Amino acid sequence: MVNSQENFKLFLGICRDFKGVDLNDSDLQKLVSFVCGRFCGNISEVIHFEISIAIVDDAQIREFNEKYLGKARVTDCLSFDLSEPDEAGRRVCEIMVNGEEALRQSKRRSHSAEAELALYIVHGLLHNFGFDDGQAHQAKRMHSAENDILQELGYGIVYNNGYKDQ
Repeated sequence: MVNSQENFKLFLGICRDFKGVDLNDSDLQKLVSFVCGRFCGNISEVIHFEISIAIVDDAQIREFNEKYLGKARVTDCLSFDLSEPDEAGRRVCEIMVNGEEALRQSKRRSHSAEAELALYIVHGLLHNFGFDDGQAHQAKRMHSAENDILQELGYGIVYNNGYKDQ
């Protein structure tokens, strides 16, 4: 999919290895475009984003979490910035989100699985835009940005809906 706006172009690839959450391609395009637009809005050059999103299950995300981060456990999101440091104006990101976890957490927190999965995607994108959640003050800033984005797109407050601060 290609989205062309004044200051960025988006090439979005979607792989659905888990089909239990119905976040359609159009909604994914809108979500990713919104986040990219928000964080490149004041840049005068055109930025080319190449973003791949894989929606997977517990087994797949556990395998990748162990392989790339050395953590043999299930997680909700893995995000990798594959951009070349010397290549200005081009961002390459891969995000893997756990659809199975989104189903579990959405039931637990009484919101849609689509909203939960959207949270994971926004979270992964924000990591690629320099956000971190390793310390409490960083996590607060990141989760606030997540909720702002998700509210603007009609998902409501998702992160603070039953989550505990780190």
